[in-house]
Amino acid sequence: MKYLLDTHIWIWSVSKPEKLSDEVKDILGNDSNEFFISSISFWEFIVLVEKGRITISKTVDEWIRDAIIDPNIKEIPIDKKIALKSREINLPHQDPADRFIAATAFIHQMTLITSDRKLEECEEISILSNRT
Repeated sequence: MKYLLDTHIWIWSVSKPEKLSDEVKDILGNDSNEFFISSISFWEFIVLVEKGRITISKTVDEWIRDAIIDPNIKEIPIDKKIALKSREINLPHQDPADRFIAATAFIHQMTLITSDRKLEECEEISILSNRT
């Protein structure tokens, strides 16, 4: 199965796996699954580091490189289809990163793994809620 990781799920999978539900841990540990991340998640990560909300002991480039190697997370760049869908998708807010992530899940027909209740409200995409 193909899964799109929300930014916080990706970060937690690397640095705080205790925040992941057993179901999400099982999915991440299953080699038959494929994992993807929107390129906007890299931007979100950088912003969190710049704001001091996340502390890392490597450069941002090194952290990101290491964080996508295992479990072999593939990047999905933002393209025209995703950009257009990001403005059409029905979300209760205008957060651009969430809109790009939801649109990516929609366009690529992936299940989005998230803990974000606002994203969970999006009925246009398949959601796997991370409830610990």
